[in-house]
Amino acid sequence: MNSAIFILIGTFLIAFYLGVRARKGQEMQLEEWAVGGRNFGPIIMFVLMAGEIFTTYVFLGGSGGAYRMGGPIIYIFNAFCYIVPFWILPPIWRYAKEHRVLTQSDFFSKKYDSKPLGLLVAIVGVVSMIPYIVLQLKGLKIIVSEASYGVISPNLAVCIGVVAVTIFVSLSGIHGSASTAILKDILLLVVILFLGIYLPYHYHGGIKPMFETLDAAKPEFLLMPKEGYSISWYISTCITIGLGQYMWPQCFGASLSSKDERTLRKNAAILPLYQIVLVFILFIGFTALLQIPNLQGANTDLALFKIAKATFDPWVVGVIGAAGILTALVPCSMLLLTASTILSKNIYKAIKPDTTNEQIGRITRIFVPVVALIALFFTFYGGDSIIALLIMAYSFVLQLFPPLFCSLWKKNPINKAGASAGIIAGVITVAYVTLTSATMGTFFPQAPQPIKDLDVGIAALIVNIVLMFTVSTITHMIQKNPQIDKESNFKKTV
Repeated sequence: MNSAIFILIGTFLIAFYLGVRARKGQEMQLEEWAVGGRNFGPIIMFVLMAGEIFTTYVFLGGSGGAYRMGGPIIYIFNAFCYIVPFWILPPIWRYAKEHRVLTQSDFFSKKYDSKPLGLLVAIVGVVSMIPYIVLQLKGLKIIVSEASYGVISPNLAVCIGVVAVTIFVSLSGIHGSASTAILKDILLLVVILFLGIYLPYHYHGGIKPMFETLDAAKPEFLLMPKEGYSISWYISTCITIGLGQYMWPQCFGASLSSKDERTLRKNAAILPLYQIVLVFILFIGFTALLQIPNLQGANTDLALFKIAKATFDPWVVGVIGAAGILTALVPCSMLLLTASTILSKNIYKAIKPDTTNEQIGRITRIFVPVVALIALFFTFYGGDSIIALLIMAYSFVLQLFPPLFCSLWKKNPINKAGASAGIIAGVITVAYVTLTSATMGTFFPQAPQPIKDLDVGIAALIVNIVLMFTVSTITHMIQKNPQIDKESNFKKTV
């Protein structure tokens, strides 16, 4: 048994201990369990929100994307992701505190005075989060397999990880997620900064020589192409991600745990500094491309571990793997917590409205292992199509942004009928586009190339907005002039 395995096991045990211990001194009523009593300060909010953004998708996909895509990978430096929450999260938090809102679904239900709309948002949220959990678990399998040099069974590791996360989420709620997020952020920063600086200097004598070597070996690799991953693709992708990031129910729910509005704004202003770390992730991917040039397809996501194993002793690889494990466990914990809360409070209670808050609290904890088992099933039997499902899920939650944004206006021009119609139309469009592999070029074959390269999620968003305003306008007219409705019914009768 090599030293990497001891480090992996040790880090896992520390994370589990911190997650369970976090409940100490806390009365785990539902509000405390789900949103920390709305009492988290700037530091905890920073690591908690970063924990939801910097997942295995960034840890493996960031370096893999640099290896595979080249210049267009800069889409991950998307400051728009923090401009949007700077303005929308404070009024959301204020409304949530006043009305004791715990979930995204609660917010929509209260704002639009519509339980069916709340139920629709809950279903969209849960359906979207399952593939996101599965993606973290699939990433965990890759990390454990690579970091242990194949000694630890990845399937066994995933099972143990799911059991551990289920236990500390059930016991400690969001406090457990926050405690493990602190450990994750410290370890992740150390690992990425070290690799991003050491590897270019080790192989090329510096960062500048690394770029010069890369430019000589692959001319124009670092430029935006004229087709495909072009400038229009980049801009539309940044818009899609920026608007959709905080529509994920776990990100939305985590923001409600802040102690005040100022903390949320401060967090949105500081979080972009975290993206400096992403620069070093790209350096890792570029160095790996030059040293291990033959990775293809999904294997490009192994770039970080391939270059690390070719360069370092097993104990260093073990530390890298330990950081990777935490990038899977921390987001999983928040996803499980949020999905369980939505299932109990917004779906179960919608079916059985006489359920008391105490019963909801117990049912929520029961749903934690249920969601975990569903995710575990798809991890083992869902196939590689889960990546396509994740892309579809991201576009699903994006459809919640238009009605949420309009609800923050002083006079909301959208009603519950328009909001529901827009979300449903947007979701159907996303499903069609994903299942048929359609692109903007499919819809507009004669359009200029910049239009063809647009992220197809923009099409679903446009359909959503148009129908949302159309239905709202028509229903407002009917409400203001009931005679229209009466005449319509009379004609139908005749």
